[in-house]
Amino acid sequence: MAPSRGTAVAIALLLAALAAAGCGLGPGSGVGSVELTVSRDFGAVPMLRRSVEANESDTVMRVLEGSARISTRYGGGFVQSIDGLEAAQRDGRPHDWFFYVDGNESPVGAADYSLRGGERIWWDYRDWSATDHVPAVVGSWPAPFAHGYEGREHPVVVECEGGGGACGKVRRALAKAGAEVAGGASGGDRGQASSANPGNQAGASAADPPGAIRVLVGPWARVRSDSAAAQVEAGPEESGVFASFDRVGGAYRLTGLDAGGDPALRFGTAAGLVAATRRFDGPPVWLVTGATMPGVRAAAGLLDGAKLRDHYAVATEDGKETPLPVGAAAGG
Repeated sequence: MAPSRGTAVAIALLLAALAAAGCGLGPGSGVGSVELTVSRDFGAVPMLRRSVEANESDTVMRVLEGSARISTRYGGGFVQSIDGLEAAQRDGRPHDWFFYVDGNESPVGAADYSLRGGERIWWDYRDWSATDHVPAVVGSWPAPFAHGYEGREHPVVVECEGGGGACGKVRRALAKAGAEVAGGASGGDRGQASSANPGNQAGASAADPPGAIRVLVGPWARVRSDSAAAQVEAGPEESGVFASFDRVGGAYRLTGLDAGGDPALRFGTAAGLVAATRRFDGPPVWLVTGATMPGVRAAAGLLDGAKLRDHYAVATEDGKETPLPVGAAAGG
């Protein structure tokens, strides 16, 4: 029996209301484009890059499913393979898929990470024998500075740890990238403020806005006093950074590590490093540093998409950039 005219009108109004509210009827309204990158070997081998128009119901997993051929495990929550490249042991080393959103390792699975538009999503297939935890990377620049991360914007501060003119260069690069740089403590002020306010996020100055993304600029001898930066000295399993600063003859020298976490390339005194890390669940901390001031100035010149894109960290010396870990593509 056909529904009465009144019933039909009521159903139509209900359907219209549900559609307007985005309550499960179709994909919902658009939230804007997101950038999807797929690579292997710490970004050394590109596989896919595209801009995807996302809807309010989309997740990181759904965007990937719509752009590549994938298989999953553990009830669909984890990616097993992308375009036939599958998690496996290769030459005795474990390889798997990891993803980052706006340069940060996600606190939730890909199927549970909802999108708001503007995100930079990066899937990378890599050797994880040294560590399965790389909390932050630099290869999604200008993320996380331009639009924040994990669904909200964050203030950005530059903490000048004896970085001299390199600090101004870093601030200008951040502003050009679209970041709003707040005032930050510098030099000894930062250390005194941290001691006076131990309840702050790890390593942050009392002068920093809450939840700020910090950029530390200065020679390693100064930067290493920050508790987040100091993780680098504990190796990639702690910091996710495939580099170390070794003390040689009373001074520091930068060494690039390979995918297994072993020393692979020793740089000269003028080498610089741009890397990112996090401590616990605090905001990401970027390091613009070097063994000496020439290295710090060289590192400040790396804050550019063409030099950082798809890299976990980057060292520079004599105008030559070296993505870290060293020789990652050779392990494929």
